[in-house]
Amino acid sequence: MTDEAKPLRYGYTTGSCAAAATKAALTALITGEPVQAVELLLPIGETATFQIEDLQVGDNKASCGVIKDAGDDPDATHGALICSEVSWLDPDREGELELDGGIGIGRVTKPGLPVPIGEAAINPVPRRMLRQVVADLQNEYGINRGVRVVISVPAGEEIAKKTLNGRLGIIGGISILGTKGIVVPFSSAAYQASVVQAIRVARASGCDHLVLTTGGSSEKYAMRIYPELPEEAFIQMGDFVGFSLRHCKRQGATQVSLVGMMGKFSKVAQGVMMVHSKSAAVDFNFLADIAAECGATEEMLEEIRTANTAAQVGDIMHASGHRRFFEILSWHASRHALNEMGGGLWVETVLTTMKGDMLGRADIDER
Repeated sequence: MTDEAKPLRYGYTTGSCAAAATKAALTALITGEPVQAVELLLPIGETATFQIEDLQVGDNKASCGVIKDAGDDPDATHGALICSEVSWLDPDREGELELDGGIGIGRVTKPGLPVPIGEAAINPVPRRMLRQVVADLQNEYGINRGVRVVISVPAGEEIAKKTLNGRLGIIGGISILGTKGIVVPFSSAAYQASVVQAIRVARASGCDHLVLTTGGSSEKYAMRIYPELPEEAFIQMGDFVGFSLRHCKRQGATQVSLVGMMGKFSKVAQGVMMVHSKSAAVDFNFLADIAAECGATEEMLEEIRTANTAAQVGDIMHASGHRRFFEILSWHASRHALNEMGGGLWVETVLTTMKGDMLGRADIDER
């Protein structure tokens, strides 16, 4: 008898860690007493306890850190030290709060993000959490002094190299993120949010033509196909085809290209807009019908109907020189993509091999 799989453990956002570190640093600055742990009310309404690292207190400032625990999510910031330095502002700035980013926190350099150009990449919900922590402590201790809070991540610049921050125009470090305060392992909502952010940045940068890919390899191939497009135009949508297409239309794009391989895009050609392997199966009879339209032999059709993967079907048709098969498949994918968006755009689908060779492409223009 096997053990039941344990539920995945959730973790805490960089925003929660920054707020907890700020609460500890400001508490120590007010009281002069050491703080080993703090409780923090998260945006979802739950309370969490955070252990404090490296607390240092002086006459006019205090600093400490919280080690980011992402739970069972493969988060690039897991294990990073999220630090806060809190200091008093001049007496004539009573009641003010000055918030900034220090070492390892990126700076926003492009429009389309929820933070203005030039400011530290600390997103709106973490900013609200930080303001709330300061306001609550001021109220608790009956003071109204001006406070400066600087969030930093010593390893932030190195961690940022593992993210798409540079493409989004966040330079010099990571972003302080989070809307709920917790990190849900393998959260589709978190990935979708990153797709929306990338589309917004692309549109704000003036990109009318957006290129959606399923991952890093297909994006690399797409960049070779469209060398004239800026980096911002390329968006990794993962398995969320329909979701990404709808947001391209919503954000005002006029041209959308889909670039990918047989496995996932044969599903798009069937009208499936969520292409995770567990979400929908490849319809091999559908692929056989297209192959028959291209003149495939009965022997080939039987081989296609009993194939294990769409990639195997692609290999069969490619080896037999049936290039039109891939063009028809691309047309079907473009047709369904347009239907998903409600029409009114130019849409192209490009099918590639695992090695990046083009198999076929087709576009439909409804502008």
